[in-house]
Amino acid sequence: MVLLVINWASIGIKATQLILSLSILIVMHEFGHFLPAKLFGCRIEKFFLFFDPWFALVKKKVGDTVYGLGWLPLGGYVKISGMIDESMDTAQMNEPAQPWEFRSKPAWQRLIVMIGGVTVNIFLSFFIFAMILWKWGEEYLPAKNVKYGIYVDSIGRKIGLQNGDKILSLNGKEVDNFDKISSMIVLEEAKTLGIERNGQLMEIPIPTGTIRGILKRKGDPVAMAQFPLVVDSVDLKSAKFQSGSLQKGDQIIGLNGVPVSSFYQFSELKAPHKKEVLDLSVLRGADTLHVRALTNEKAQVGFIPVSETKFLTYTKKEYGFFESFPAGVKKGWNTLVMNVTNLKLIFTSPEVKASESVGSFITIGNMFGDQWNWEHFWSMTALLSVVLAFMNILPIPALDGGHVLFIIYEMITGRKPSDKFMEYAQVVGMVLIFALMIYAVGLDVFRLFK
Repeated sequence: MVLLVINWASIGIKATQLILSLSILIVMHEFGHFLPAKLFGCRIEKFFLFFDPWFALVKKKVGDTVYGLGWLPLGGYVKISGMIDESMDTAQMNEPAQPWEFRSKPAWQRLIVMIGGVTVNIFLSFFIFAMILWKWGEEYLPAKNVKYGIYVDSIGRKIGLQNGDKILSLNGKEVDNFDKISSMIVLEEAKTLGIERNGQLMEIPIPTGTIRGILKRKGDPVAMAQFPLVVDSVDLKSAKFQSGSLQKGDQIIGLNGVPVSSFYQFSELKAPHKKEVLDLSVLRGADTLHVRALTNEKAQVGFIPVSETKFLTYTKKEYGFFESFPAGVKKGWNTLVMNVTNLKLIFTSPEVKASESVGSFITIGNMFGDQWNWEHFWSMTALLSVVLAFMNILPIPALDGGHVLFIIYEMITGRKPSDKFMEYAQVVGMVLIFALMIYAVGLDVFRLFK
């Protein structure tokens, strides 16, 4: 029965986007290793998208290199002669070093090869962000334009916010982008909110537990921008009225005798009333009418509201082609800083727990949209490119950062770690990485069942 209620179409769209995005990033990352290795005269034995234990889906040898597509979509790899990597093919390491092998190259060349993948991912994110800004621009809701105030649910109420408040500042710093308030509270570990309530300015403390609450809700906002609930169109096939009817332009101002000031309040009030008759107070012109409507199994009435963009003024900045590049670099850099901060909070903040913040491909896949939207797809790809670069440069054996650490140690001390040491380090790193992957997948599976 569980399988019958799963939206397989939505899962398919998300999975397709995730696989396409990761394929682009993996190929570009491995090309970042491939190109400098070739330039320095290393022999490339394999170039694979996805891993190929036991067999490959597709493979073709061109020159000295076998290019292929593996069946296990957990990454990809470039196998360079004379290098201890995830293939753990150490037979050649027992033979005398050859001039075309990675181990025969100077430390500075090996360092460039190892940071090549991360470098490409960083610059790729800069480029994608730049192209997004050039094509679609940048649109956001300034906090000062939330003229109807906010609507808050449980987490906002715990902070002390009330419907109709206007959020002005965090930690005394003016808020510009309303949609970034939640992430700013987390990343800056904000202690106070500056608000306007009924024309009076005040500052309220952000209680302990707020950051954890935001993270558990996967970034859902602490407050939504209110706007009037006005009918744009009525679905005559699904709407069922017992008396009266809704029309285009009607403003719903009450539900079962409770005043309604916004779309979000109406959504929350009607949620418990599935397949029930609602008494709607409707403002039509100068008249107030009552409409009795029967909800469906999802507590829907059968109308589409007027978009918030008709009531709230968004700011949109357009970028020229050349202007988009510095803006893309800035956006990519800010994304990198955000990832570093997120990792730091796991170790430094008592409110941030790895069990609630860490996720696997399931979490990442759910970040893609139910419908194919190219702007969102490329935004996610740029974000994942930064994440891939950041995770790979961590100084963990088996990752690029682990190899970089050992090469820098060699450059500083003049002593090269032995091949046997590198083998052991690679094994330890791979065990650690696989353990983290299993842990992350386990958390996602637990969340699905929960």
